[in-house]
Amino acid sequence: MRASLIQIAVDEDESVESRRRRMAAAVREQAGADLVVLPELWTTGAFAYEKFGTEAEPLDGPTYEAMAKAAGDAGVWLHAGSIPERDPEGTLYNTSLVFSPSGDLAAAYRKIHRFGFDKGEAVLMGAGREPVTVRLPQTVLGVATCYDLRFPELFRALVDAGAETLVIPAGWPERRRAHWTLLARARAVENQAFVLACGTAGTHAGVPQAGHSIVVDPWGDVLAEAGPGEQVLTVDFDPAQVATTRDRFPALKDRVLGLDPPTRP
Repeated sequence: MRASLIQIAVDEDESVESRRRRMAAAVREQAGADLVVLPELWTTGAFAYEKFGTEAEPLDGPTYEAMAKAAGDAGVWLHAGSIPERDPEGTLYNTSLVFSPSGDLAAAYRKIHRFGFDKGEAVLMGAGREPVTVRLPQTVLGVATCYDLRFPELFRALVDAGAETLVIPAGWPERRRAHWTLLARARAVENQAFVLACGTAGTHAGVPQAGHSIVVDPWGDVLAEAGPGEQVLTVDFDPAQVATTRDRFPALKDRVLGLDPPTRP
């Protein structure tokens, strides 16, 4: 299976519409890949809080339309990163979109863990409630977004739902880049799953971004890692390695906590 992670820089001098066109062209250039992944909030920048409201769009808005067409043109599964979504009641969400190779919407995931510690995203956006998985012909994707990476219980829920490949778009800051790499590898090892983590480059609202998108295998080995700037990180991996790893080292079968409690006599 071939995956391409598009690590784009979000330049404040570039219009959102220009960036949509540029990203759609980048997706089309990945024709031949099985899966293409974009970063979190690439239309606005993850730290550009003041733009969330002004650039918010309905689920089926202009970014949806552009990415659906790009996925269909390229014939790829597309995790189109996330957008600031405004629902019909006016609530904002950090929402990820996944499209099939025909350009149909396969899934939408509203970010559960909002970043900001009582400011920024944490107060401007609503929280999602449901973990989301997407079945591809080769693997089952478990979908998470940026700050979600710090909450292992979400990834356990995704694995329990059948996830074998964990896809994490992000706008992760450079000052915590060591955590980005560490947590991506930890989520891969503890869940015996592939991790595809796609970040942004550049600077959002004065916050330098980490870049360094990364692909990790179920044993925790790094298959590929980007640098700090704009680039496309492409990697070939074998989804069958998940079953092989879980069979040869069946740690998930030894779980005790977090499962349904035993029935009392």
